[in-house]
Amino acid sequence: MSVLSDDLPLDPLLAEDVRDARRVAYCYIEDAFVEGRQDGLDSDALAHAALFAAMRTLVETYGEEATAVFAEALPEKLRTGTFTTGTRH
Repeated sequence: MSVLSDDLPLDPLLAEDVRDARRVAYCYIEDAFVEGRQDGLDSDALAHAALFAAMRTLVETYGEEATAVFAEALPEKLRTGTFTTGTRH
């Protein structure tokens, strides 16, 4: 069982806490992207740095194998639009 799955805990109150924490964390990351772009960094550089930092943190927290299992699910999520917010390419 991977501790990195997107499955939320069975306790609905705890599940809402997890969703709220993820929303707040996402806002922090979005703010960092805005600030970085205002300072002249391009979005591609910011995205690569964010992905590297995220993967490094996941490996430090859960280990290489659990992070690899998590990463294996990413292609399907990308293809099905999980991360798409605007028009699809």
